[in-house]
Parts: sequence; structure tokens; C-alpha cells
Amino acid sequence: MQNNDILDLNFVRPAVMGILNVTPDSFYSGSRFKSLDRAIEATEKMLDEGADIIDIGGMSSRPGAGFITVEEEEKRVIPVVKELKKRYPDAVISVDTFRAQIAKEAIKCGADIINDISAGNLDEKIIDVVSEYQIPYIFMHMKGVPMNMQNNPQYDNVIGDILKFMFKKIRFFKSKGIKKIIADPGFGFGKSIDDNYRLLENLDVFKIPEVPVLVGISRKSMLYKVLEITPEESLNATSAMHAIALLKGAKILRVHDVKEAKEVVELMEKFKKN
Repeated sequence: MQNNDILDLNFVRPAVMGILNVTPDSFYSGSRFKSLDRAIEATEKMLDEGADIIDIGGMSSRPGAGFITVEEEEKRVIPVVKELKKRYPDAVISVDTFRAQIAKEAIKCGADIINDISAGNLDEKIIDVVSEYQIPYIFMHMKGVPMNMQNNPQYDNVIGDILKFMFKKIRFFKSKGIKKIIADPGFGFGKSIDDNYRLLENLDVFKIPEVPVLVGISRKSMLYKVLEITPEESLNATSAMHAIALLKGAKILRVHDVKEAKEVVELMEKFKKN
């Protein structure tokens, strides 16, 4: 897929977003890249395997995680963005942050997409930054914050509640001049295991015109807890759920394992043509 297609949200086929966590405490040990050299090495591998987007995150959002300082997040993220853009100028770089300051610095260093787990709720100034630079903005549904989001989350109707949230946010973002919007229903972010499976079953409900859907279910607890395994053992389960997500209309898969995800995309594209 051409970079311009991705940045114009013209997904001729689903895209694969490789996860690059420059953190010491992400839930999956295989995605922790604490040094610049390790981050470069991991990025090169993901790009060689066909990653369409590299998503850089400097703060863990696993259940129970607390916030780090802006200074610490900047120290982790910005040098990686700078170096990756220098080494791989054609790579599409996304930055996973809810902070306006980090988003602005990352964009100045070449970041192409902002991925905000809070949909502007934790730092409303990030909306102005994205609008100013007119780059794609990924917004996610999250009930609560990582510190408390899995403390018995409750919904009147999980599908209806998230859909209302998405329509409200999309209207607001458009009113602020943001034109390129990607929606993430937020698997595992303030949802029970059953909520997550209802969400996956009804993912096609979230097909909103001109707003592609991103799915992040890679190695998450909705998989490994059901199977009573570990995140490290959940690649097969991840691939199975990725196939379902693609059938239900997902346009971006956010993944730890690029090669396997690309294979799922290729097979599902073949399946849908026949």
C-alpha cells in the first residue's frame, strides 16, 4: 500500500500497524524496546515484514498503569521519532500519546499520525494540535483511565454506548477542522472480557463513512485469559481474532507480530475475492 493512500485514509486493503513501545513496562514483554538501538532494530524488522505504519508509544496504557511525566515521555519518544524518520524517511510513523506537547513535538520531527487513547479527554489541546497540522487522528473509546479502567466496567449497552461516543466525538472533531479521523473502539480499555467479544461480534456496526476502524486486540487478556495462557503464548489466538476483525470491516490492525498479521490480511483479501 502506498503511503499517500494510508495518510489519505484510502485503504485499498487493510493496513498493519506495528507496535513499538519504548517503555520498560508494557504488558507483553516482546514489545518493550528501551534503547534507541533496540527500537531501530525492531522497526527495521517490522518494515521488512511489511508494516504499513509504525506506532511509537512512550507510556504504557496496560490496565493499572500510572502516568509518567511529560518530560519522561518526551525523552523516550522524540529521539526515536527523529532517528526513525532520518533512517526511514518513507515510513509512516504514528505516535501513541494523549498529550498535546508530545504530539506537537513529534509532528515537528516528522510523525505522520497521532494515536490518542483518550480521544482528547485527557488533554483537550491535542485536538488543536492535530487540527493545526492536518494529519490523521486516531481516537479511542476508553472508560476511565488505565489506572482504573478495568475496575468492574459497566455499560447500559456496550455497543450502543460506544457508538454514541464515537458519533459525538466525530462531530466534535470535524467542528474543530479535523478531516482525517480513524476510530478505535478500544478493546480492553474499560471493557469486560464479554464486552470485548460483543464488540468484536458487532464490529461491523461501527462502519462510519470516511472513518476507518482500527482494531487493537494483539495478545490482549481477552485472548489469553480465556485460554488460560500467557501473552507470550497468544499469537495463534491473535491471528484467529484478526481474521474475524477483518471480516467485520477493520481497516487497520495494531499488532505486535507484523509478519503473521500481514499473512492474515493477505489470506482474508483472497477469501473475500472468491
